[in-house]
Amino acid sequence: MKILIINGPNLNFLGIREKAVYGTRNYDDLLKMIEEKAKETGDRVEVFQSNHEGAIIDRIQDAYSDGTEGIIINPGAYTHYSYAIRDALASVDMPKIEIHISDINAREAFRQVSVTAEVCNEQIKGLGLEGYLTAIDHIKELINEG
Repeated sequence: MKILIINGPNLNFLGIREKAVYGTRNYDDLLKMIEEKAKETGDRVEVFQSNHEGAIIDRIQDAYSDGTEGIIINPGAYTHYSYAIRDALASVDMPKIEIHISDINAREAFRQVSVTAEVCNEQIKGLGLEGYLTAIDHIKELINEG
């Protein structure tokens, strides 16, 4: 199975920014967790991170024809206002899961709004970095249900 994980703005600063919210483990720790999970499941998991909206849209569009079977996306701050990312996600016909490290519903009012969740099959929030591992399990189930 080919799974694409997309991380949006500031995710590369894990372990540096807002440690009380996002924890002290860094982005390399997340990548290692995902790599170990992929080895365990035997899946091809590609991780893409960008702080640029257009690059994220381009990667979503590339997923349409590169063999990607499911997308896990943490749009970061774009969650709350990027209709362009929302439209790109809506354009690709494959299972999609939106993920957030923190519980966005327990944070500031503006963070509680997701314009991208409605075009995803599921939203996972508040499980920390482990939420990515849960998302991999869930996306595999969605792909298999096909």
